[in-house]
Amino acid sequence: RPDIVVSGINAGPNLGDDVIYSGTVAAAMEGRHLGFPALAVSLDGHKHYDTAAAVTCSILRALCKEPLRTGRILNINVPDLPLDQIKGIRVTRCGSRHPADQVIPQQDPRGNTLYWIGPPGGKCDAGPDTDFAAVDEGYVSITPLHVDLTAHSAQDVVSDWLNSVGVG
Repeated sequence: RPDIVVSGINAGPNLGDDVIYSGTVAAAMEGRHLGFPALAVSLDGHKHYDTAAAVTCSILRALCKEPLRTGRILNINVPDLPLDQIKGIRVTRCGSRHPADQVIPQQDPRGNTLYWIGPPGGKCDAGPDTDFAAVDEGYVSITPLHVDLTAHSAQDVVSDWLNSVGVG
């Protein structure tokens, strides 16, 4: 059995809403589902993988020394900077993006039409406590994630709506 699941280092960030679509985050979620502590690691660029590796190793050493028992995935985003330019680590929340502006039709090798959604929309919520802000300011962002995507605050609203429209 492994001690921990590390997914990544992904080429490009997984910030804000990106976590919903991220294969890197999904692999960490699967590891967590199987009962392992899990990290999803992404580099905000394509150059300083050594920085992301050093940060990841530092976090892994800390986890070996003192396990973190949150039952959560740690989504780690590393600025694409040399290690000596990283300002530190911030624990953050996910920001959000505006919707993507383009849907680009393409054809697969069999001639079927497929649609690529992108590039991603601009930042919508990039407040000072977000993953976007941390990475933009030169900090490593660590966002604890959990698997439950339920919008608990909307459950009563949806239930009331179903009753009011006669469905349910």
